[in-house]
Amino acid sequence: MAGDAHRRTLATLLEERDRGRFAGREAELAFLDLCLESPDPPASVVHIYGPGGIGKSALLREVTRRARSLGIEIITIDGRELGPAPGKLEAALSGAASYHRPLVVLDSYERMRALDPHLRRELLPRLPDRSLVLIAGRGSPDPGWFSGGWEALTTRLELDVLVPREAGQLLAAHGLSDERVPAIVDWAAGSPLALALAADTAIADPSWSAAADPGRPDILRSVLHRLVGTELGDVRPSALSIAIVARTTTPALIKAVLAGEDADRAYRQLAGLSVSEQVGDGIAMHELVRKAMLADLKLRNPELERDLRRRIVDYLYSRAVAGEPLVMIDMAHLVENPVLRWGFGWDGNVSFRIDSVSAGDVRGIERQYTPDQNRQWWRLTRRYFSESPERAAVARDRDDQICGFMVCMSVATAPAFAGSDPLIGPWLAHARANLTLGESVLWHAAVDRTGQGTVQAMLGMAGVLRSGVVNPRFAYLPIDPSYPGALEFAQALGATHLAHLDVTLDGQVVQCHHLDYGTGGLFAHLRAQIYSELGLPAP
Repeated sequence: MAGDAHRRTLATLLEERDRGRFAGREAELAFLDLCLESPDPPASVVHIYGPGGIGKSALLREVTRRARSLGIEIITIDGRELGPAPGKLEAALSGAASYHRPLVVLDSYERMRALDPHLRRELLPRLPDRSLVLIAGRGSPDPGWFSGGWEALTTRLELDVLVPREAGQLLAAHGLSDERVPAIVDWAAGSPLALALAADTAIADPSWSAAADPGRPDILRSVLHRLVGTELGDVRPSALSIAIVARTTTPALIKAVLAGEDADRAYRQLAGLSVSEQVGDGIAMHELVRKAMLADLKLRNPELERDLRRRIVDYLYSRAVAGEPLVMIDMAHLVENPVLRWGFGWDGNVSFRIDSVSAGDVRGIERQYTPDQNRQWWRLTRRYFSESPERAAVARDRDDQICGFMVCMSVATAPAFAGSDPLIGPWLAHARANLTLGESVLWHAAVDRTGQGTVQAMLGMAGVLRSGVVNPRFAYLPIDPSYPGALEFAQALGATHLAHLDVTLDGQVVQCHHLDYGTGGLFAHLRAQIYSELGLPAP
């Protein structure tokens, strides 16, 4: 029987596997380590918050393991198992006052936020001065935590999505490192929960690919169960369906799409969900939830989804032609053709952003070039960075690393030296000759440095928005036919190859593809594309 004391248990196995599957969050852990170990910690109360599936509980478990290795006493309370009665929380914390430096972990705090005042006024002040309290929930902390003296002890730590590098690390920690990883990283949109579910699915089913089957029902059901639960029970299904289909939802959109609906009330319900967040003047659903619920809607009620998509794009089109060009981002969101979405959209905005040119960007881009890449093309592009930086932009990740760049212009905004540029100079002359038919947007370059086409669509969208043309009739696209996806994108758009405007740089042909959006311009073209996907005649 003596050997029983050293026998491994299921709890031991669970702990080992959970530790082995944790990845990323280096910056957050470094800060929390300081809170645990420093004799003068930067905070005694840390609010860790973010949407469902973002990895709050996993981070808490990792911090708990580190605290245990330091000999720190730990008290863990889960809001899902604790009612709102103060007495229960008092009982759970009763032993903490006798510890030297306890770690108190309050998880799923959105389930017990009614206890906020009681916690600040009665319970936490009794804890030893070396205590560390971690409060994790979906919503941002109450302002009361940053007044009345608590602001000196309290900080907030918002968890964002995992960047692609961390997402790959998490998949590897789950045992997946094959050629399916890039598609899974893209599908999961940085959600640790989605990455974990997809990794387990991919390992169990070697034939499954997120690129070929992004709407696999078993994964979607798991996502919805874990992230939403019963929260959606009181939300109007019609308004919820709009939020599932649209990129962002506003009261005006609900009112336009659903005649007779109490738009303000429906919007308040949507805004109150833990899986929605404020975006501009509207709200957006947590991307993973939106993807899962959209796939479910298409399975259950495809006609409703199609009708909503048509109504939404009609509303957005009316705003665009009325002078709101930024809504083309929301219009492009409704396009489903993956080839078109590759080169024009805003899907990468979770982990990446488009930024103006800064000092050092030229050197940063040049360090990324390899001997087999077209340096002559870059040398022509580089001049715009130094002499006409308003025509250039870069894509950066959350670590401020350059992930792509672009140069785009119109006839009116092209710098004087562009006329003698061997690449775009002849294109500008061609565009001027056709100016009576409509304005043109011309790309000199749109280069994705991620190797996976991750920011290509953002570069395309940013080019139009920065070109100086609100609703272009024509577009000139520089196409390297050897670059994966580029030629397919131009052909899917219906662009015409103007071979006489091709140019050879560093021995490689850069093709000129000319796109006519039609007399209604880009806005009408986008709406017509969506109508075509719905099987409807162009409006």
